[in-house]
Amino acid sequence: MERGFTILPVEIDASQVGERFDRAIANRVPDLSRERVQALLAEGRIAVTGAHDVPRASARVGSPMLLSITLPPPVTPEAGPEAMDLVIAWEDEHLVVVDKPAGMVVHPANGNPDGTLVNGLLHHCAGQLSGIGGVARPGIVHRIDKDTSGLIVVAKTDKAHEGLARQFFDHSIERVYQAIVNGHPAPPAGTVDAPLARSTNDRKKIAVVNDGRGKRAVTHFRTLERLSGAALVECRLETGRTHQVRVHMTHIGHALLGDPVYGRAQSRHAGTLRSVGFARQALHAARLGFIHPVTGATVLCDSPLPTDMQQLFTRLSV
Repeated sequence: MERGFTILPVEIDASQVGERFDRAIANRVPDLSRERVQALLAEGRIAVTGAHDVPRASARVGSPMLLSITLPPPVTPEAGPEAMDLVIAWEDEHLVVVDKPAGMVVHPANGNPDGTLVNGLLHHCAGQLSGIGGVARPGIVHRIDKDTSGLIVVAKTDKAHEGLARQFFDHSIERVYQAIVNGHPAPPAGTVDAPLARSTNDRKKIAVVNDGRGKRAVTHFRTLERLSGAALVECRLETGRTHQVRVHMTHIGHALLGDPVYGRAQSRHAGTLRSVGFARQALHAARLGFIHPVTGATVLCDSPLPTDMQQLFTRLSV
């Protein structure tokens, strides 16, 4: 093997039969985009164990298979390290769990070239970076929205990244959110099992779709406390789809307060939101639990409601 290259084993299982080959790989290794997978296929860096031929990117997976992906050494990131006061909830030589504040973007992008979580991690984890995605940067295995606060786990090493990616794919990660929603859910607890896909009307939005389209998404919710015209709700994710809590709670008629995208007109709470200066969706990633991919130990982190959500909660409790 060429110096500096990494061999990444990937298992495509029975649940992925029928998916596009490039999508199946990207779903298995979240830090590999479909475009990155397609490039690796074109370069001949993906092999199927026990087979001479490798499916085209657009081919449908016909049966479970084992793959090996040869990853070239990561290139230098465009994003630069920035010293910032990250709130570290848990850390060892393999992983770091960050309690992200609302308003912080995870990745640099157009309009957000710096001040992101990645910039802060490049400084904090100097010399200890997972490079599975092709760029030497902390291994972002999952994401939370810019205006959602709370816990996010990051891999420092490729081994940790691979192990975490498997757990996210298998939905074995414990992810618990707290949200302040409009109205009082009735019944106060239940399960929303509704598939999600990109909206055909607005590509920036996610929507509940009919069975057979989109990906299965399951949210278990329960009311923690009834408030004035609102409720503090706990949402446990069985799956982890983009905007899942926001879309599912809107789907059952209880949109998150302050949600600028999915929140229906909430004039009854407009004055309260202005009075406490609350200008985001009321959503917080409160608990994150997983099996350490290297040591096998159980890691469980909790984060209390941030100040702005606590102020909103207090105002609505009167």
